[in-house]
Amino acid sequence: MRWVCLLFPRLALEGALRRRADPEAPFALVDGPAQRQCIRAANRAAREQGVKPGQALGFAEALFNAPLFKAPGAAPLFKAPGAAPLSKAPNSAPENGSEPASGERLETAPFDAESVERWRRRLASWAYGFSAQVSLHYPHALVFEVASSLDLLGPWPRLEARLRSELAELGFSHRLVIAPNPAAARVLVNVHDGLAVDDAGLEPALAALRLDRAGLANIDAGQDIVQTLKRSGFQRLGELFALPRSALARRFGGGLLRHLSELRGEWPLALDYHRPTPRFSRTFEFDQPVHALAGLAFPLKRLLQELAAFLMGQDAGVERFRLTFELEDGPAQAVEIGLLAVQRDPDTLLELTRAHLERVRLAGPVMSLTLSAPRLSAYAPVRRELLEGPARQAQAWATLHQRLVARLGEPVLKPLVEYREHRPEMAVIDGAGPRARDASVGPARPGWLTPTPQRCDGDVAQLLAGPERIESGWWDGGDIRRDYYLAQWADGRHAWVWCEPGRQGWYLHGWFG
Repeated sequence: MRWVCLLFPRLALEGALRRRADPEAPFALVDGPAQRQCIRAANRAAREQGVKPGQALGFAEALFNAPLFKAPGAAPLFKAPGAAPLSKAPNSAPENGSEPASGERLETAPFDAESVERWRRRLASWAYGFSAQVSLHYPHALVFEVASSLDLLGPWPRLEARLRSELAELGFSHRLVIAPNPAAARVLVNVHDGLAVDDAGLEPALAALRLDRAGLANIDAGQDIVQTLKRSGFQRLGELFALPRSALARRFGGGLLRHLSELRGEWPLALDYHRPTPRFSRTFEFDQPVHALAGLAFPLKRLLQELAAFLMGQDAGVERFRLTFELEDGPAQAVEIGLLAVQRDPDTLLELTRAHLERVRLAGPVMSLTLSAPRLSAYAPVRRELLEGPARQAQAWATLHQRLVARLGEPVLKPLVEYREHRPEMAVIDGAGPRARDASVGPARPGWLTPTPQRCDGDVAQLLAGPERIESGWWDGGDIRRDYYLAQWADGRHAWVWCEPGRQGWYLHGWFG
C-alpha cells in the first residue's frame, strides 16, 4: 500500500484569507483573552512589516499605525527586527524629524479552531476524488491511500504534480510525502517535502529522524519519554530500533513499542475514513455591504472553485445551483443558475454564472453570498476524438448554445423544429410541434430558406438534381404545386429553386451551405 500525507502548516490563516476580498493586504489571526490578545499567524504583507506570531496585538498594530519619530539623519528609534521602514499615518500633518507612516493598516480576525476543522473536511472531500480511503486521523493533515489509484492517475510523479497544482489553485500551502503506511508518512512529512519511500527505503528514512520529530509526543506520557531518552543519550529514531523490544517495553511501557511498530508497518493502524456529504453549501460573508455585482466577482470565484473541488471528489457535476444574496434590508434574493449540460469545470461555471448575473439586478446591499447545490448529477468527461472534426464542431456549438442561454435567457432562444409538413415554408416552426423524421432521411433540404420565394430567371447556371414535385395544402387554402431543383449559380453557389409545372420562370427558395 502507498499512503500520501498532506500537511497544511498554515491552514487556519489561508482559510481565513480565502474569505477576504484582498488577500494581499496585511492580515493576522489573533488568539487569547480580550485583554491579552496575541498574534497567532500573519500573512506575508504583515510579516514584511515586522508582525510575528507571539507578538502582542497592540505592538503589531503599532508597527502600522504609530508615526516614527527620529532626528534628521538618525536611525529609527522604534522598529521591529526585520521590519520594513515605517511611515507616518495618512492624513496627519508632517512634523520635523518624523517619517510619513504607511497608509496600510493591519486587519485581524479571531482564530477559529472549528473553521480549521471545516477546511480539513472540505479538503478531505477534495482528496476523495483520488482515493476512497481518506482519513482525518492526524491533526493539521490528511492521509489517503493511492496504490489502488496509480493505475488510473499515476505514475506517482504525475499524480504528485496534479495534487500540488490543484492545491495551489485552491490557495493552500502544504508539505507532501508518500510512504508504505500512514503513520510513517505523517512523521516523515515533518521534515521532508516531496519524499517518496518504498518498503526498502522506509527503515533508513525513519532511522534518520530526530526524536522530537518522530511523533513520540502523541503517545501517553510522550514528553516525559522524549526527555528521558534524550538524557540517556538517544537522539535519533534508529537508535531505538536497535534496542531490544523487551527492554523498551519494560522501561517505557507498551505505548512506545506500539508507536515504533506502527511506523514500521508492523502494527495495523485503525483509521476512520471520511465520507463527504452529497450536498454542497458554502457562504461568503462580507465585512461591509456590497452594492454592485462587480464586488461579488472575487467571492463568487472562490465559491465556484470550492464547488468544483467538491464535485471532483464526488466524481459528479451539476446542472443547476442556487445563489442566495442576504440583503442588508429586506428578504434574501435567490438566483437559480440552470445549465444545459452537466458541468464541473470552475472556469466554465464562472463564465456561465457571470453571464446569468448580467441579467440580475440586486434588490439591495448584499451582506453575504451563499452558493448551494442540493442535487448532483453523474458527470461524463468530454470524449476526445483522434481525428477532430465533426465532434469538435458539435462541442463548439454546444458551448455557444450554453453561453447564449446564460446571457440572453432560456425563453429568448427557441430551437427550430422540423414539422411534418411538405410545404417548405410550413415545415419549420420555432420551439414546438411534433418531431419529424431524421434529417438524414429523404431529399436534401437547404439550411437557409428565404422569407418569400424570389424570382431568379437569369441566375441559374446549371441544374444539378431534380425535379422533386411538392403538391399540398388544398385543405387549408394554401394550395401549392411546384417542381423543386438543386441549381448551381454562376459563382458556384448551390440554391434550391422551383418552377410551376407547365409555366416559365424560376424562383429562389433557399441556399445550401
